[in-house]
Amino acid sequence: MLDATVLVRRQQTPLWLSVTAYAGGIVVGLALSAALLIVAGVPPDALVDEFLVATFFTSDGLSQTVTAAIPLVLVGLSAAIAMRVRFWNIGIEGQLWLGAIAATWVALNDIGPAAVRLPLMLAAAFAAGMAWIALPLWLKRRFAVSEVISTLLLGNIAFLFVQHLLFGAWRDPANSFPISAAFDDAEVFAPLFGWGQVHAGLWISLAAGIVVWFVLERTRLGFYAEAVGLNPATARATGLPVTLTVSLLVLASGGLSGVAGAMVAAGTEHRLNQSLGNGYLFSAIVIAFLARARPLAVVVIAFVLGGVFTAGSVLKVFYSVSEAIIVLIQGVVLMAVLVSEFFARYRLNRPSLGGTP
Repeated sequence: MLDATVLVRRQQTPLWLSVTAYAGGIVVGLALSAALLIVAGVPPDALVDEFLVATFFTSDGLSQTVTAAIPLVLVGLSAAIAMRVRFWNIGIEGQLWLGAIAATWVALNDIGPAAVRLPLMLAAAFAAGMAWIALPLWLKRRFAVSEVISTLLLGNIAFLFVQHLLFGAWRDPANSFPISAAFDDAEVFAPLFGWGQVHAGLWISLAAGIVVWFVLERTRLGFYAEAVGLNPATARATGLPVTLTVSLLVLASGGLSGVAGAMVAAGTEHRLNQSLGNGYLFSAIVIAFLARARPLAVVVIAFVLGGVFTAGSVLKVFYSVSEAIIVLIQGVVLMAVLVSEFFARYRLNRPSLGGTP
């Protein structure tokens, strides 16, 4: 009988190997991304200038990076929370759209006093995001319907609902484009320090990161979530409140995505438009996976990805790089990290003659 080389999962991955694999995956992913950009026509010397110097070490570039990172933190946290309890939220964009719709409804109808209009918009957005994910949650718990399918389909429905509103009742009569009327001053986030488009929503995103970190890392609910994520059946057999834990975190995931929608509408766009939520689903998944669903790491990764968006905008203008290339870069880095971590968790084993692996 010939020996056969097989993959064997390591009982425990050493910390040095895990860190090395993660860092190596990042380096390989960035190298492959650089090669893609060079093939797409970007000069090699421009890569450092656009992705590092102009993005993080100039005032204008840094302000754009921070502005882009504000909603990215929220959608990254949304994906990470759901991932902790093995709920694959592929409808983040749909929940974001519903949050933007709810915030716009409050703004256009002048709900509540002007002094509390913005908090009401955020509360409505959070509730709308939770409502939009509640149906997939119920379908999974009641009928074992895959949340991948249900959340994805509801995301498409949400976008079509936005189209219906912008081409219909909410279309700004003073504008030929399908956009809503502009929000009033009381309905938008105040700019911070007069620094580009950076607005006060930054504090909300950072506070959300701290709160989620505290809940997941320092409370009983976080312990329950860790147990459910590792093995739901075992967690249920030991008497842990699996259904309650999953429900709370999944609803919070939808709510955070909804707040992200309000953040974009009231922070940078100052109205509802049909491109407001595009691209956030894939970015949220990339952030959550690269951060390993750790809230504080989500904040850091979201900031870095905000820099990629900022540099990508420049590359699109000056080097005719398509939007698809920028999305591809995210995917390349993610796949490089996932592959490196796979080989860190598994090892090749060649059994001895007649033995077992």
